[in-house]
Amino acid sequence: MQKACPCVVVLLVVLAFALCSAQVSTAVTCNLMDLSPCLPAMTSPAAPTAGCCSKLRQQRSCFCGYLRDPKYKAYRQYLNSPNAKKVATTCRVPFPKC
Repeated sequence: MQKACPCVVVLLVVLAFALCSAQVSTAVTCNLMDLSPCLPAMTSPAAPTAGCCSKLRQQRSCFCGYLRDPKYKAYRQYLNSPNAKKVATTCRVPFPKC
């Protein structure tokens, strides 16, 4: 059996580190204020902007937390409104069933 070249071992370690780092950097920080570009579309007949849709996609995993967390109680009327569902549909982001 041949010994592995040290450069191959180093390459594998570097690759493993890069993959682990990439996964960590994709974690979403749930911040309701990140959805502020969507407020005009949620409170009026205005269409959602591309920025709004992008933020909705990024924050998708946070929706149920926003709806359940007591600190966001004042915002539930917007988050659970027919307009919010319309915005999600327009942006092609599935509205959660929490």
